[in-house]
Amino acid sequence: MAKGFTETGTFYFYNKKKQSIPIVFIHGVGLTYEIWQPQLDYFNEYSTLSYDILGHGKSKLEKEIITFDDFSNQLITLIDELKIDKIHLVGFSIGSLIARDFASKHNERLQSLILLGSIFKRTDEQQKIVNERYNQAKKQMKLSKQALKRWFTDEYLKKNPNTYEKISTILSANNMENFLKVYELFVFHKNNENFDKIKVNTLVMTGEYDIGSTIQMSQELNRIIKNSELKIIKNGKHLCGIECADEVNVSIKNFVEKNVWIKKI
Repeated sequence: MAKGFTETGTFYFYNKKKQSIPIVFIHGVGLTYEIWQPQLDYFNEYSTLSYDILGHGKSKLEKEIITFDDFSNQLITLIDELKIDKIHLVGFSIGSLIARDFASKHNERLQSLILLGSIFKRTDEQQKIVNERYNQAKKQMKLSKQALKRWFTDEYLKKNPNTYEKISTILSANNMENFLKVYELFVFHKNNENFDKIKVNTLVMTGEYDIGSTIQMSQELNRIIKNSELKIIKNGKHLCGIECADEVNVSIKNFVEKNVWIKKI
């Protein structure tokens, strides 16, 4: 198990096992690699790699204007530096958008692709709501903890105050200038990936009660991405990787193991 920084300043956490294709986890905006702890613990006997995306946690962000190219370049640089050829890629929220972009450009490096809580073609009303949240964050220069009520069910938060405090602490630690640069990409995402270039077997997952990355969005992604499957996490909201960790973990495990011996595309 190793953690450290790449030459370009990406902080990573790598649990390397012999003869195992790594499962790589990409977190959401405003968060860090730590949100994947339930998965890192569950997949302890697998090779896993998690990292802080640009401008988050301990990873640097030195550009004024960033694009999804920058995030895909961050990941390809990371796995090249660690001498990793193929990966199983798991992306959550904006991490799933990064994963989609990466898959459309580097499909040959993927063994499988898993998209969790992935947005696609918001309605006008949905877009209006996220615009308002972005403008509020920009005006106040701080993150609202109301996000936690969108990410978890009320029942879960009542029973798990430690999770509430941990995620709140991560949110509060954000460099707001960096956060807003990344959040802007999420809010104004154009859904303009070249989906035809994504040929790897893909699992699309979302929580049953996720109001930002809805079942309808996942159904549409399942329709448009070739060789994809759809999984709805019962009783889950946005951060179902934590709240519904057991079901999410088993779903990832089953999909990864089913795609271990797939020939290169």
